Amino acid sequence: QVQLVESGGGLVQSGGSLRLSCAVSGTIFSVYFMGWYRQVPGKQRELVAGISSSGHTNYADSVQDRFTISRDKVKNMLYLQMDNLKPDDTAVYYCKVQGVGTYWGQGTQVTVSS
Repeated sequence: QVQLVESGGGLVQSGGSLRLSCAVSGTIFSVYFMGWYRQVPGKQRELVAGISSSGHTNYADSVQDRFTISRDKVKNMLYLQMDNLKPDDTAVYYCKVQGVGTYWGQGTQVTVSS
């Protein structure tokens, strides 16, 4: 059974940093994409950062140069380093893995105070 568990969220002041982690357990065949999304109440979930199976990364314009996505294939982990956080980054952050099937974590809350 596949399970994705995020951790690392919390409350931080504007300008601070957080590192989110996503632990992937179980077997997912033919993974081609892993990503971080975020959602605030009343809005659609949006892609924050993604990484392909080849290692190509992409970022939302709003987080470019502040967030860094990475993965550890050996440990089955996905990370999101978030620096220079802003109040607009406040959201629930979710990790997603796409392969044979699409899998989501339960989310972790990130709150940035001004």
